[in-house]
Parts: sequence; C-alpha cells; structure tokens
Amino acid sequence: MSVLMEFAMFPTDKGESVSAEVSRIIEMIRASGVAYQLTPMGTIIETRTVAEALEIVARAHELLASDAQRIYATVKLDIRKGRDGRMAGKIRSIVDKIGDVGSDID
Repeated sequence: MSVLMEFAMFPTDKGESVSAEVSRIIEMIRASGVAYQLTPMGTIIETRTVAEALEIVARAHELLASDAQRIYATVKLDIRKGRDGRMAGKIRSIVDKIGDVGSDID
C-alpha cells in the first residue's frame, strides 16, 4: 500500500514568519526516513500505512504544542493498495508527457 499525505502545520501565535517552527517539523520528517517533498504551501510524504502517516502528524503536533497556544493544520490523504513509489511516479508521469517541470527557484 502507498499513502501519500500532503499536510501543513504551523502555530498561529508566533508572528508573521513561522519558518523556524516549520523547520523543526521538516527536520523530524527527514530524520524519520520517509520520502518527502517540501513545497511552498506544505509537505508531501509517502508511507506504507495510514498509521505511519498519521504518526508524522502527531509528532509534528507534539513539536509545536510545547510552546504554541494555537496550531493550524491541513491534511490530505491519497491511499492506494498495491503500489509504492507513487510520489516520484506521479512526477515522472508528467515529465514523460511534457518534459522537465523543474522549478525556477534560485
């Protein structure tokens, strides 16, 4: 099974920029060993089970809850049996059709 999860989580009481708090979550995801892709509006991960994906959400919440009074989060799941490597596969499918889809970020 493949679980793709796109989520965003950040405290709402830390001012205009929350990159320091979001960076703590990204470090945790990186250390977890799951495949992930950071985007400007959230992070996409791929796990083998729903429980693994939701554990990432729970751990992210724990990281922020110790010093935040309010946390905003969004979570989207795409669950498919019998497949893995879908995060890279979905990108590869588009590249095969239209060519490079690289970013213009410096």
